Amino acid sequence: MVVIFDQDLSTSSTMWTPDEIAGLCYEHYRSRLPKQGKPEPNREWTLLAAVVKIQPLAGQACDCPDKQVQVTKEVVSMGTGTKCIGQSKMRKSGDILNDSHAEVIARRSFQRYLLHQLHLAATRKEDSIFIPGTQRGLWKLRPDLSFLFFSSHTPLAAPVCIPTSSARGFLFLRILTSTCHLLMIAILTGGDASIIPMLEFEDQPCYPVSRDWAHKPSMEASGNLEATEDKRNCEDPDSPMTKKMRLEPGTPDRKVTNGVAHHQSFGNQGSVPIPPSGSSSNVTSEELATVPGTAPSGPKVVDVYRTGAKCVPGEVGDSGKPGVAYHRVGLLRVKPGRGDRTCSMSCSDKLARWNVLGCQGSLLMHFLEEPVYLSAVVIGKCPYNQEAMQRALMRRCQNVSSLPKGFGVQEIKIQQSDLLFEQSRCAVQAKRADRTGRLVPCGAAISWSAVPEQPLDVTASGFPQGTTKKGIRSLQARSRISKVELFRSFQELLSSISEDKWPDSLRVRKLETYQEYKEAASAYQEAWSALRKQAFGSWIRNPPDYHQFK
Repeated sequence: MVVIFDQDLSTSSTMWTPDEIAGLCYEHYRSRLPKQGKPEPNREWTLLAAVVKIQPLAGQACDCPDKQVQVTKEVVSMGTGTKCIGQSKMRKSGDILNDSHAEVIARRSFQRYLLHQLHLAATRKEDSIFIPGTQRGLWKLRPDLSFLFFSSHTPLAAPVCIPTSSARGFLFLRILTSTCHLLMIAILTGGDASIIPMLEFEDQPCYPVSRDWAHKPSMEASGNLEATEDKRNCEDPDSPMTKKMRLEPGTPDRKVTNGVAHHQSFGNQGSVPIPPSGSSSNVTSEELATVPGTAPSGPKVVDVYRTGAKCVPGEVGDSGKPGVAYHRVGLLRVKPGRGDRTCSMSCSDKLARWNVLGCQGSLLMHFLEEPVYLSAVVIGKCPYNQEAMQRALMRRCQNVSSLPKGFGVQEIKIQQSDLLFEQSRCAVQAKRADRTGRLVPCGAAISWSAVPEQPLDVTASGFPQGTTKKGIRSLQARSRISKVELFRSFQELLSSISEDKWPDSLRVRKLETYQEYKEAASAYQEAWSALRKQAFGSWIRNPPDYHQFK
């Protein structure tokens, strides 16, 4: 896709808009991804994520300020998915996908793309995104290229239900619409970026909050709810909890359809700022109840959108208090599981880590002079908060220092599109408002990479879709983006390069296992160690015996 923008390349907003990125990704999803692995119409929903390459066309003079520059935008990886496996299903052979959430699938698909591009650079068969670095065996990204990350929802939001501040156990779902209904769900499993304030306001349920409140030192979110059980109850229109739904005094009239309360009056979606700090100082309900300067009626912060992600062991934990004090922000969290606890960190935490260490991972750092960072993050139409996103992805790590050369906390641009993903939960819910039966997340995940051979990969429960129990140990039962398969691709890259051209990190000693290759990427490991010590000390790490495969 080629777009013409103003010449100033230093400002990324001149090169693309959020709606253009969202539209490009949605069209790619419709045209390039197969029907297999997509949600069943009117019954299932999914989430979408992608990495987009931004590149000015070659041969354009940059000496004239008024000159227009042609820019190409290309989707180079894409992922869908909402699931992750419990720790009891993890395997030491590296052949299962532990985390199949869309953001993680898109990033692992991006690593597959980077491996292919490194192979092109090393063999000099075709043009590559990489050029030779200053040290033997190392490469660096072409200076005119940048990559941005798109997600159809705040990372990562598999939504369920939540009580309002005075609902006494009743469930209350908000609906916001412009030309279509946008379901505003109140528990999100996305971790820190999903903890955003909820306002009680008749005509505009999500009215912008004054930035005076956003500059408070911290905020703790609210309520008392067991996410897993209530999620099941909320999805079931015949459950006692759904039948208990009642009108709050002073709220607009609404009808209950398929377990969802529909308001009869709506406003435009707003962005509600939240404090960036991760500290745990208390802010009382009285302090948050009325926010001056936002509307004549004085909208109330009655609750927060909850995250179903649980605090990791070692963190101070959520207060669990009713009202706006339920959550503490800035904490590391793991994705929720159905009974079997997961070891998968929330996507908010993972994106924050990638923003310091890069998206390439430790293996590819053997061949890179510096990490491959994202320049921007674009979020589709959904419950969204700019301050929460900045806090979750950048500000938690802003004081991390003493990183190796090339590593650093990136100041990425974060923007939201007004375009809704057609197979998101809210879009599907709007289409099936009068239907009965449960709306459930799609159990499959789709991976797509811009590589010439077998770009697609459809999985379920961490294995290629259709894999039987008997076939699990076979080569055909490995996802192309599983750890063992990406390691195999890395070894193929290594074998395509003569040993005298290997980087120094691979020449020190003989390496055999996946763990040994990871540990030998010394600069990456030093950066990761600094990040853990200074910001992410409670990060859950898999035991080394899960990385001993060859």
